[in-house]
Amino acid sequence: MACGRAPSLALTPDRGPYDVIIENGRIVDGSGNPWFAGDLAITGDRIAAITIAGGLRHASARERVDASHRVVAPGFIDIQSHSWDPFLWRDGRVVSKVTQGVTSEILGEATTPAPSNDKVEALEEIDRMAPRRAELQRAFRGTHGFGAWLSAMERNGISVNAGSYLGATTVRAYVMGQSPGTPDATQVDTMRAVVANAMRDGAFGISTALIYPPGSYAGTGELVEMAKAMAPFQGGYITHMRSEDDSLYEAMDEAFRIGREGGVRVDIYHLKASNRRNWGKAPGMVARIDSARGAGLDVAATMYPYPFSGNNLGECFPDWAAAEGKLFDNLRNADTRARIVREMTDMNGAPLCQLEGPSAYMIAGFEKPEHRPYEGKFLGDIAAAMNRPWAEAIIDLILAEGHDLSKINFTMSEENVRMQLKSPWVSIGTDAGGVDPDSATGIVHPRAYGSYPRILGRYVREQKLLTLEDAVRRMSSAVASRLALRDRGSLHRGMYADVIVFDPATIIDLATAEKPHQLSRGVEQVWVNGVRVLRDGRHTNAKPGRALRGPGWDGSVR
Repeated sequence: MACGRAPSLALTPDRGPYDVIIENGRIVDGSGNPWFAGDLAITGDRIAAITIAGGLRHASARERVDASHRVVAPGFIDIQSHSWDPFLWRDGRVVSKVTQGVTSEILGEATTPAPSNDKVEALEEIDRMAPRRAELQRAFRGTHGFGAWLSAMERNGISVNAGSYLGATTVRAYVMGQSPGTPDATQVDTMRAVVANAMRDGAFGISTALIYPPGSYAGTGELVEMAKAMAPFQGGYITHMRSEDDSLYEAMDEAFRIGREGGVRVDIYHLKASNRRNWGKAPGMVARIDSARGAGLDVAATMYPYPFSGNNLGECFPDWAAAEGKLFDNLRNADTRARIVREMTDMNGAPLCQLEGPSAYMIAGFEKPEHRPYEGKFLGDIAAAMNRPWAEAIIDLILAEGHDLSKINFTMSEENVRMQLKSPWVSIGTDAGGVDPDSATGIVHPRAYGSYPRILGRYVREQKLLTLEDAVRRMSSAVASRLALRDRGSLHRGMYADVIVFDPATIIDLATAEKPHQLSRGVEQVWVNGVRVLRDGRHTNAKPGRALRGPGWDGSVR
């Protein structure tokens, strides 16, 4: 998965002048090769030279940075970002990501704001940000709405680079709205055309999240057709599988089938075996990927280094409850509400929020003053305080708030996290948006602040589960190769200057589930496209990030 290039050392570098020289650092180039003591020079937006230590001592530069006892590495590429809002209409600095060493973020899990139409804009009824997003999405209508969205993020001003997969849920909604059922031949042809246009606009492939309606309404055959449509553009299929618990193996088989029949590579988001009764499936899960790779399928996976996950409370509802965009109607109607509660609490149906019990779920996202005391409390305790059964409490709260709530799920095993990290085809992603701790409120998953420093501090330095070089590879060149990004993800002369400097002796995550808004420690300097966005651990407010586009891009900027 690494790029595998030898370091392009300049034995007789020119004398400059360079914009920046970083000297005396431990250069970990992203390939997985052993570090070496060296100097690195930046001119404009590119790496201009890499030498052994001292090789640039006589060269001139506008700025020199002493990296003694520090690691110099390629910026990390977050393959599973949710920074929609900060990139599109907020300040774009994504402080919690930059302070981890992230220099590029890839969005698109399940849904994207483009291409848009009336049906797509109606998707997020349950999301508190839906009115603002729908307003912005109107600019992304038409054949090349996806490209217009990528350009809009860059125009807004972003501190890191941003690209995206095309959300398969968005494709389905563009054609069918929130209706369940199988698309007819004409609808499938339209879906294929939407996919092809987005690939020409620069999508990296298509992405699914098959546990959330209306994306969960998509059949395997429909997704195979989307995969076939993107295959000529070298796109990849990346998926939040249909199950990560009781039907885990069947969900993996579906992902493999889509890759094989569609003729595309496959990546599995946030690999896990969720809920205690499924923890024993994790070794088999890893073995299945090894077997598929051995049989010739290009499949890999991502994960975040925490034994707990996070998503929305509405996940607890059965799929049919949200059909045709009628979730709130169904929650208010006495008959359908009773059916929803019955299915939520039916253990034979393996409901998502019942396997571990309500005390496994921490709830957040409250806006009503009367509910704010519940922020960061566990569902079982909240239900007891309300004197309501837990399923009824969920419905009461979502109806009263008028939007979904978020939850952190304590349903995973640390032993499995460690076991999965040993697989060389696992890369790291946050599954989170960027956050500014100075303005943040409420509880978020600590992965938004700490995923990469946690790998380097906990699993490299403290537990020695991974080598430093392999960990950096999994967060840089391994991701770049999955995206077919040929000019980022490693330190070589001529590559874009996405460069970080961190202290390997101190780097660590500080965010916790209870106190998440704490920046990580140890990343000291970050450059994006040659521009300093982090200086001595503090954000510079620079926004040099650019739109990233996949290998099928036709070269047009929309």
